[in-house]
Amino acid sequence: MFAFVPAALLFLLFCVSVREDRRRFRNAVLLGLTLICASIGVLLRIPELPSPLDALAVLVVLTVPTVGTLVLAGYLIRNGLTMVRKEGRRPTNLLSMAAGLGILALIALVLGVAGRGSRVADTLVAGLVLLVGYVSFLFLCFLVYAFLYARITVRGDVDYVVVLGSGLICGERVSPLLASRLEKGRQIHAAQAARGGRVPLLLVSGGQGTDEKLSEARAMADWLIARGFPEDGIRLEDRSRTTRENLAFSRTIMAEADPGYRCVVVTNNFHAFRAAMTARRAGVNGQVLGSPTATYFWPSATLREFVAVFWEHRTVNLGICAAIAALTAAAAVAAM
Repeated sequence: MFAFVPAALLFLLFCVSVREDRRRFRNAVLLGLTLICASIGVLLRIPELPSPLDALAVLVVLTVPTVGTLVLAGYLIRNGLTMVRKEGRRPTNLLSMAAGLGILALIALVLGVAGRGSRVADTLVAGLVLLVGYVSFLFLCFLVYAFLYARITVRGDVDYVVVLGSGLICGERVSPLLASRLEKGRQIHAAQAARGGRVPLLLVSGGQGTDEKLSEARAMADWLIARGFPEDGIRLEDRSRTTRENLAFSRTIMAEADPGYRCVVVTNNFHAFRAAMTARRAGVNGQVLGSPTATYFWPSATLREFVAVFWEHRTVNLGICAAIAALTAAAAVAAM
């Protein structure tokens, strides 16, 4: 059982960290390290397992990730084609296709170089695999924890339901993406009102972009009012241009009205975890819930979110990547 001690300790740290604040990225990393250590523990115990449990353990720990990687690559490429067909050829819409092709290219490179007798080439490829492995580990941590974070529910009464804005169609109409957020906000508001306590205010947040005819907050409020939501139950935050400003300005409005406020923030599901991390830094007292997003849109949007999170922690991440590159270069020189 000693093989599972590191996993147990990491899981304990994960639970403590989540209890302190669910909105930290370190929670995702601790969970990822827990799963890796648990997998290593299973591998170390394989010789002690009776048949067919030993074969099953190898299948789960080794074979499933290998096959899963190939399936993932195919799925991402197919999704990329769908994104191009439905959303156009903007660079952000090509992320899932690029990721899928990158996975296949790395596999082809490893298979093509390994065993060719060149120590330098083997060293460089090993360094590349280690670098990609580090980024992939962070992405899987982000993906798994974001999925778990999206499972949270509203507990107790809240004073505000904050809906984050997004770009308007033709500069004036609510997009399907934004409508999904507003509908989720209405559902949460209705559930809170049904509790019989204090009815929360619905705070719509979003300023006016250079290509927009009115503020996102105004368009959101008009959308709600047109569907029967009471106008006196809506508050507008119409100065923000970014998610950070959405949350910071909304916090100011809520805190000025009630320093002890509690809120829930609504955005799309792919954006919920990063918005939660931003909300923590902005000092917002509330969790973030996600509204549904079109299935085909989710992979590329999630990749964009991860890139943003990676960059927000760039000092650590780029430092580790640079260290891997330096060690690889030094090893390659030594292998000459």
